[in-house]
Amino acid sequence: MQEPWNFRFGIVILGDSAVGKSSLLHRFTEGTFDESHQSPLGIDFKVHNMNFDPDVVIKLLLWDTAGQERFRSICKSYMRNSVGCILMLDVSQRQTFDRVASWHQEVLDYVKPNPMFFVLVGHKCDLAVGRQVRKSEGEALAKKLNMLAYLEVSTKENINVSEAFETLTRGIYTLFQQGKIPTRDDWHGLTVGATNKKEPPVTKKSACCN
Repeated sequence: MQEPWNFRFGIVILGDSAVGKSSLLHRFTEGTFDESHQSPLGIDFKVHNMNFDPDVVIKLLLWDTAGQERFRSICKSYMRNSVGCILMLDVSQRQTFDRVASWHQEVLDYVKPNPMFFVLVGHKCDLAVGRQVRKSEGEALAKKLNMLAYLEVSTKENINVSEAFETLTRGIYTLFQQGKIPTRDDWHGLTVGATNKKEPPVTKKSACCN
């Protein structure tokens, strides 16, 4: 029997090939470190429930995409029916940082007019040597692009993995409660569950930039 949920959020994990998207999703949902580093063939899908405020269950639909294929092989519905994005870079690979702004803009162009909210994640923060991206640079870029936050994670050492997903989910939930994310019948990025149907969903449109 499936656990009842109050809200359902579609979340996509994006970034260049081999930055650790599959490893991040595996560590978060399975609790173990996947050393295979194999990219999914197109799309990998997981479901994970998060408990927030008293009696509030948020069901996350998590989509891991193959970065090297960009959007050419990805069904539009996966992107356009998501409300949140974990955009990843590898702190030991400068080029993955340099391409973040391009990824961000491409996602916004791709999903419009639907909203999308981002958390920027720098992977491999456990490396003692070989870092090419400073934490301050990641924080500055996330702020410049109006993302919810920048976090550095290590799937190997299990540092900030859950926090990355919690930060994104909490940010989306808070914005929805503030009336800044609309709901529509033809968009499933954020769905209000049956247990909340007794209260009319918030439909006020956001003036906030993504």
